[in-house]
Amino acid sequence: MRQYIKGILFISVGILLIQACSSEPEKGKKERTLSDDQVDSIALIYDPKKADKRIDEIVMRLHRRSGFNGNVLVAKDGKIIYEKAIGWADYLHRDSLKINSVFELASITKTFTSTAIMMLVEQGKLKLDQDVKEFFPDFPYDGITVKLLLTHRSGMMNYVYFIDDLWKAQKKNQRVGIDNMEVMKQIAEHKPNPYMKPDRKFHYNNSNYMVLGAIIEKVSGQRYSVFMAENIFKPLGMKQTAVYSKSEYEKIPVDVVGHDRTWRRSVAQNFLDGPVGDKGIYSTIHDLYLFDRAMRKGRLLEDSTLDSVYAPHNEMQKGHFNYGYGWRTFTDAKHKVVYHTGWWHGFRHIYLRQLDKDITIILLTNLTNGSLLKLDDLFNAAGMPVVRRSAYGGNGQASDDD
Repeated sequence: MRQYIKGILFISVGILLIQACSSEPEKGKKERTLSDDQVDSIALIYDPKKADKRIDEIVMRLHRRSGFNGNVLVAKDGKIIYEKAIGWADYLHRDSLKINSVFELASITKTFTSTAIMMLVEQGKLKLDQDVKEFFPDFPYDGITVKLLLTHRSGMMNYVYFIDDLWKAQKKNQRVGIDNMEVMKQIAEHKPNPYMKPDRKFHYNNSNYMVLGAIIEKVSGQRYSVFMAENIFKPLGMKQTAVYSKSEYEKIPVDVVGHDRTWRRSVAQNFLDGPVGDKGIYSTIHDLYLFDRAMRKGRLLEDSTLDSVYAPHNEMQKGHFNYGYGWRTFTDAKHKVVYHTGWWHGFRHIYLRQLDKDITIILLTNLTNGSLLKLDDLFNAAGMPVVRRSAYGGNGQASDDD
């Protein structure tokens, strides 16, 4: 009898194990565990007393001489070696930035949109060679595929200028945000002239990623904000990260205000803060570092997919610079850096990830001055090559240009 019971228990445990394996969540949909939280907590450990002194001197000099105002994180080999919050979150109310302050990421959002698109590709829910018209039959342009959107080769006009002019001409309420579907509707109705035919050349354009945001919504049946939260932010423990669109929020619920060049004027959000995918994600330096770690570990995408994401898909510029799927790229004989900049409504950023050495540099700012053009010393101190377009000539030789 005892042997019979043991046999039944053994079979039951086997069935449970098989069920557990067969019901394993999809990549990006994994439920977080206590172990995940512990690993992330370790990754975010930082002792200010052990701050890299050379980097601190460079960052504080950048603040004093070039007006840098924002949050900084530098990490090497999986450890944060420097982080700091410097300056004002809201100059008018004299609120200071904190290390966990939440910034509008502007075009750094594109790195998340491309990740979401490639997750859907891996799941077989869309293909890179699919035409936009397969998702939106009224789309007025022929021959624009998902891949051309990802690589900024669609030739589309910039929807920001088109919608801005249209709303002003029609005297629409500029305080009420519009969503991606409304922009797609207006494009279908008015058929604004494109800049050029598809796939002629690289032309960086917010329309590409706004349309990708709309495709994510169409394919998933969810708002972009919900899809990103459920498939990326929550599984990765990015607790301070969210999509905030003026089409969903009357007032964006963050305290960091964007300032335009000087402290004289803060930038008010308007209807153009409604469309997302090209922008619209709000986050912190710590959450961006968690995203970096997850991408390096293949938590969201397979290695073969990441290879195509980080591969250059356009003509090389100045011998080193290119664009993949949602990432700008820098390559030379020894190094590869993927990165993205952001600039929108008083926010200006750069997010860099050196793949061959595991170095990450994040600078989020809410004062759109030229301080991020003065980072050569920081790159050198961190051990990263100088990622600045004017730093190299077309033959790859170093240049002294600013």
